[in-house]
Amino acid sequence: RGRQTSVEGLLRDLTELREGDPVVHVEHGIGRYRGLVNLDLGEGEPGESSEFLLLEYAEGDKLYVPVAQLELISRYSGGPAEQAPLHKLGADAWDKAKRKAAKQVRDTAAELLNLYAQRASRQGRSFKINQHDLDAFAEGFGFEETADQAAAINAVVEDLNLGKPMDRLICGDVGFGKTEVALRAAFVAVADGMQVAVLTPTTLLAEQHFQTFSDRFAYVAHEWPVKIAELSRFRTGKETTAALKGLACGAIDIVIGTHKLLSKDVKFKRLGLVIVDEEHRFGVRQKEALKALRAEVDVLTLTATPIPRTLAMSLEGLRDFSVIATAPERRLAIRTFVSHYSPGIIREACLRELKRGGQIYFVHNDIDTIESMRDRLQKLLPEARIAIGHGQMPERELERVMREFLQQRHNLLLCSTIIETGIDIPTTNTIVINRADRFGLAQLHQLRGRVGRSHHQAYAYLLTPEEGAITGAARKRLEAIQMMEQLGSGFYLAMQDLEIRGAGEVLGESQSGEMQEVGFNLYNDMLAHAVRSLRSGREPQLLQPFGVTTEINLHVPALMPTRYCEDVHERLVIYKRLSNCETLERIEAIQEELVDRFGELLAPVRALLDSHRLRVLGRPLGIARFDAGPEALTVQFDKDPPLDAAGIIRLVQKNRGWRLAGPERLRIERKAPGLEERVRHAKQV
Repeated sequence: RGRQTSVEGLLRDLTELREGDPVVHVEHGIGRYRGLVNLDLGEGEPGESSEFLLLEYAEGDKLYVPVAQLELISRYSGGPAEQAPLHKLGADAWDKAKRKAAKQVRDTAAELLNLYAQRASRQGRSFKINQHDLDAFAEGFGFEETADQAAAINAVVEDLNLGKPMDRLICGDVGFGKTEVALRAAFVAVADGMQVAVLTPTTLLAEQHFQTFSDRFAYVAHEWPVKIAELSRFRTGKETTAALKGLACGAIDIVIGTHKLLSKDVKFKRLGLVIVDEEHRFGVRQKEALKALRAEVDVLTLTATPIPRTLAMSLEGLRDFSVIATAPERRLAIRTFVSHYSPGIIREACLRELKRGGQIYFVHNDIDTIESMRDRLQKLLPEARIAIGHGQMPERELERVMREFLQQRHNLLLCSTIIETGIDIPTTNTIVINRADRFGLAQLHQLRGRVGRSHHQAYAYLLTPEEGAITGAARKRLEAIQMMEQLGSGFYLAMQDLEIRGAGEVLGESQSGEMQEVGFNLYNDMLAHAVRSLRSGREPQLLQPFGVTTEINLHVPALMPTRYCEDVHERLVIYKRLSNCETLERIEAIQEELVDRFGELLAPVRALLDSHRLRVLGRPLGIARFDAGPEALTVQFDKDPPLDAAGIIRLVQKNRGWRLAGPERLRIERKAPGLEERVRHAKQV
C-alpha cells in the first residue's frame, strides 16, 4: 500500500499548490487557485465562518469551493502552468472539451483493454524455479540488495512463476541496480530451458550488457553452461550469421542486441523472456513490434525515466510496476550546476576531476563542430588526454575509443549523446553538457546519470548560451533537473515532464492531445473509469465520469479552524485526503491521526468529518445532495438512483412529515437543533 499511495499522492496531491497555479474543477473547468478564504454565511454561532478555496476563472469570475468538496478539484498538469486554458464560468466550452476527451478516452480504453485482455486470456509459460540454484546465482552479486531491489526481484520471480504473460516496468533511477533484476529474471528463464532476448537502444549499451551478463553467468558456468551472443554493429558479418543460426536452432541461450533483434530475419527456437532496457528510446514502430511480442512472451522493461505514456499506463494499473527508490549504500547525489558557457568554469570543473585521478565526459552534440570544440578544449586544458566518440564514426573505431577510455588511456571523452544510455565507467565522475537547453528532460537525466556510479562525489555542469537564447520550456527543464538532485528522481522527473511537455496520449503516437484540454488527472480518472466500466461489460458514462458526487450541507461550519491547525498547506492536504476517502475506515484513520497531531476535535472539525461520512454513505445510494437544517432534511437524488422507487413511496405514505418535494427530491420535516441530531437523523434515513 505504502508504495502505491506515494504514487497516488504525487498525482492527487494539492500540497504543491501555490497561489496562481491552475486547477481543474470537474464541473466548471480550469481556473486558477487564489488561496483559502473564510466567509461568514450566518450559519452556526454568530461570527463563525466557513472555509472555501477561491478559484478565479476567465474574465475574473470567482468560484468559492467548500473545503468539504475538494474531491471535485485536482491539480492541472497537462502543459505549462502559464498557458493553462482558463474557462469562463457558465459557458459551454468546458462541456465540449470534456465530451471530446470522453470520446477519445472510450476508444483508448477499449483499445488498451483489448490488448491486455488478449494477454490475460493467453496462457503464458509458468517457469519452474529452483530456489537453491537461484540463490547460488545470486551469490555472484557483489553487493547487498536494497529493500526495493529485493522487492522488485521477488515480484519478477513471482510473475515468471505465474502462468500468464508478465509485463512489468522496473523504474529505478540511473545506477540503482536494475540490471541485477534483469540478470535474475534471465537466469530463471534460462534455467528452465527458454531463450532470453535483451533489447538495448544503443550499440555501446549492448556491448556493456554483454560484458555484464558474460561475467555473471561465468560465475555459475560449471553448473549452467550458458551461451551468450551479441547482435550489434560491433560484430562482424560472420559472427552475426553464426549468432542467428544459433538462435534458430536453440544453441544460444541469451542474445543481447539493438533493435536488430526485432527484424524479420531473427528467428527464435523457444523465446521465453524479453528484457527491454530504456524503452522510451525506441521508436513507435519498434514499440509496436514489442507490443506484438508482449501478447506472447514475458516482457520486463527497465527504465530510469519512465516517459509519461508508460508512466500513465503503469499508474492505471494496466502494467505492473516496481519502483527501486533507494540508492545503493555509500552513493552520493550528483551535484548539478546550471550556468552560462564560460571557459573558466569548464577549466575549473575539469581540473578538479583530473586532480583526483578521475575521468570526464564532455557532451557536445553537434558532430560538425566537434573537431573545433576539441581544439578549444586542448588549448584550455593542455593537461587532458582527449578522445572523441560519436555515432557516425566507423564501428571499430568507436569500439576502440570506448575500450581505451574504459582502460583510462584517455581522461576526457568529447562525445555526442551516444553515451546517454547505460554506459558504466565508475571512474568517470564529472560530466559537462554543452548547450544543455537543447536536450529533453529524460535525456538530461540519463546523461547526468552516467556519472556518480561509485562512492565518489560526482558533478554535472549544464552549460547554456546567453539568457535570451533559451526558450521558456528549456529554462523549466533545467530548473526541474536542478531541483531533482536527490537520488531516485527519475520518477518525479516524468511527472515534471508531464507538466512541461503537456501530458502524452496514453496509447497514441503523438504525445499530447485531448489531455491538454482537461488536464492529466481528470483524463486519468476518466480513463480509469472507462476501463472499469468496460471490464464489467457496461458502456462508460463519461460525462458523469465519477458516478455521483454527493454534496452535504449540515448548516454548521465544517472546517479546520486556524486555531486547530495553523498551516494553510497542512489544512489543504488534510481536506484533500478526506475528499479522497472512499470508505468509513479511511475517515476513522484520519480522525485518529488528527486527534493524535492536533488534539481534541473541535466542533467544526467534527462537522467536517461527519459530512464526509455522510458523503461516503450517500454515494452508493445515488444521493446527489443532502441538506440537513434545523427544521427539515432534504435529500436530492441523482437522475437514476439505484433504489426501489415504490419502496420510497411506501415510506412517504407510512411516515408523518415525509413528502416528495419534486421528481427526485425527498423532504423530511424534523426538528434538529444541533449537529449530532442532524447527523443521527441523516444516518437513520
